[in-house]
Amino acid sequence: MQLKGQCIIISGANQGFGLEIARQFVQEGAHVMLCARNTEKLFAAQQTLQALARNRSRVLAQVTDITQVDQVHALVSKTICEFGRLDTLVANAGIYGAKGAVDEVDWEEWSVAIDINLKGTVLQCRAVLPQFKQQRNGKIIIISGGGATKPLPYFSAYAASKAAVVRFAETLAEEVASFGIEVNTVAPGSLNTRFLDEVLAAGPEKVGQAFYEQSLKQKREGGTPLTIGASLCVFLASSASDGITGKLISALWDPWKAFSNYIDELKHSDIYTLRRIIPEDRGKKWGNV
Repeated sequence: MQLKGQCIIISGANQGFGLEIARQFVQEGAHVMLCARNTEKLFAAQQTLQALARNRSRVLAQVTDITQVDQVHALVSKTICEFGRLDTLVANAGIYGAKGAVDEVDWEEWSVAIDINLKGTVLQCRAVLPQFKQQRNGKIIIISGGGATKPLPYFSAYAASKAAVVRFAETLAEEVASFGIEVNTVAPGSLNTRFLDEVLAAGPEKVGQAFYEQSLKQKREGGTPLTIGASLCVFLASSASDGITGKLISALWDPWKAFSNYIDELKHSDIYTLRRIIPEDRGKKWGNV
């Protein structure tokens, strides 16, 4: 019960990875507010999780479009009103968005991905910060992805937005450090969720032959279990992660279960951050300009 009594908002929590995060949080004793746009799936998720909680945790739900300022603020206000406090925000809601060559995709579709993945994430953070600053603590967990750390041809809106939220999280972490607020991003791995189904439905003509074949292999082999990334989110919401902030952490590849042994080193290094690579980093000496 690592999160017993904690009060947490999880966006995009009606299916897939967001639902698995919520499930683990409930099992760890947290009270959760679920939000998403699809009403039917959202309240079905609420019923499932409340049954799982067996009255040890409260599970609430509110239909919310994270691109709408008034809806996001209403979500946060209702959460605080119902629970009396707020400890953690998990900004999970996101989409792949436009798929295809950047000069060929629909511009409005491309822009919607930025609105949801980047601006929607920032809106959620802005809405919880007054409460977190007042209580002088709080944790923000932002779900990023593979598009943040490497080029992702034919998914330019997704890649750009996910890289942007990582740098936003690094920046916000420094802004709010004096208030005891910690901000981190999570790369959950290659998940077999609706995102994968979208790629396979789009076909190699839109997503590229290499990515399509990689996705077919992932579908066959099962991908990264949702449980791994969700367990990392539990860790980041718990007191075990106190002191860790401004990091992009891979659920699959980074030794996050042992981070408590390296808190001081993590505080004073750029490990697990986005940084520019220079020739010297690769053992090359190209001289001065």
